[in-house]
Amino acid sequence: MINDVDEALRTLLREEALRGTDVEVAFDAPTREWASHRNGPTVDVYLYDLREDITRRSGNTIAVRREDGKVSGYRTPPRVFKLAYLVTAWTQRPDDEHRLLSALLSCFLRYEVFPTRLMSPSLVANGYPIGVTIAQPPPDNRKVPDVWSSLGGDLKPSLDLVVTMTLDVGLFTEAAAEVMAPMRLEPTGFNTFPDLADEPREGKLPEGFEPVGPRPGAD
Repeated sequence: MINDVDEALRTLLREEALRGTDVEVAFDAPTREWASHRNGPTVDVYLYDLREDITRRSGNTIAVRREDGKVSGYRTPPRVFKLAYLVTAWTQRPDDEHRLLSALLSCFLRYEVFPTRLMSPSLVANGYPIGVTIAQPPPDNRKVPDVWSSLGGDLKPSLDLVVTMTLDVGLFTEAAAEVMAPMRLEPTGFNTFPDLADEPREGKLPEGFEPVGPRPGAD
């Protein structure tokens, strides 16, 4: 699924933000070594964080029904994941980089979800829309300057692109078989003391039992 999202992003950038230019679209980590080997203007879309949005996780199962409306089983609810991309522009001049960033920002602002035309068959078959947000403040546990420090590169202007993707877990529990007839109960007898089955109630007690109160016939 992640590679399908990458290709959708590549197609969107080439068809709209970078149409008519020779700007390359890359998904590499923007390290100093990578930057030194670039051969031309480049837009880099680097996936630096992927995590589940646990605030949207549901613990309730979802009933799956047959055509007749009866429940055939239960499936685990889907989970939502956020893919965070660091979007940067690389040219020989800062002015050109800023123009590219402006074009990228305008492109992504036009969409809240991926257009279906950009999605691969597997993304379409998944059945859930793919959300897109751009240049919003990242959470405290996902700071862009920390990403640059980890990469060992120089801090550059960038756009924080977040793609929200919903995935089915695929766990299904079949429902119990239907009860086709009403429950029938039949009474049965049970003798607590089998060895007294033929003894009168006032007869001898089992070994270890002592009578309580006066014995029958006692003065």
